[in-house]
Amino acid sequence: MPHRTSYAHGTPSWVDITTVDPDAAKQFYSDLFGWTWDDQAAPDGSIYSMASKDGQLVAGLGKTSQEMADAGVPPMWNTYFSVDDCDDAAKKVAEAGGSLMVEPFDIPDAGRMAFFVDDQGAGAGLWQADGHIGCGLVNAPGAYTWAELNAKDTEAAKAFYGATLGLGNAEMDMGESTYTMFNVGAETVGGTLKPPMDQIPNHWHVYLGVEDAKATAEKATELGGKVVMGPMDTPQGPMATVKDAQGATFSVIQLNQWPS
Repeated sequence: MPHRTSYAHGTPSWVDITTVDPDAAKQFYSDLFGWTWDDQAAPDGSIYSMASKDGQLVAGLGKTSQEMADAGVPPMWNTYFSVDDCDDAAKKVAEAGGSLMVEPFDIPDAGRMAFFVDDQGAGAGLWQADGHIGCGLVNAPGAYTWAELNAKDTEAAKAFYGATLGLGNAEMDMGESTYTMFNVGAETVGGTLKPPMDQIPNHWHVYLGVEDAKATAEKATELGGKVVMGPMDTPQGPMATVKDAQGATFSVIQLNQWPS
């Protein structure tokens, strides 16, 4: 369903981008998806911008910290998982072999969050909602649509996310290969596969919905971005992987059938 008012434990519920030039990034995504922005002061004094589509929150944007920039961390998209208890989930991450990059902390009137790296080096966030549940619009053009873990060891990935977030899994026949789906109860919430190239590090990859994947890829190029792969047909619909003007990688997908 495209409009959400809550998320079950273990479900990806929010996406954001950390980038070196927030103003330029906001303009890129506004031009590409029609997003509007609301700048808010974060607890550390920085600015965190919330993107909306059709009046619903769809994503966030923050500036790359100086520490991350000095370490050579590139602009990137991040995925956050809804959890019932952030501290308990963070404890399970450590027990399963992951590590906490940001210990649990409160964001007043919004929720409690942490950021972790799994046992294969892929980073993601934990989000215990209070006033902010996450994306109000999903699975629609201009909104978050799919979370995909690129992991070199899919069996280890299934074990880790089962132990930490309680995710179930099932295999989907893709013809020449299989695709592992992550499940929360009866709901499919994401998937995992090996990175398409060895030099690509393990990471959570964000898919954003579009009405026309080919046209969006062309528009991204016009705006200073770059097409990395595609557009190409998939069983779910045409998709393309692109980099924005500052190098953050994400995919766009034009679903054959949008959820109602």
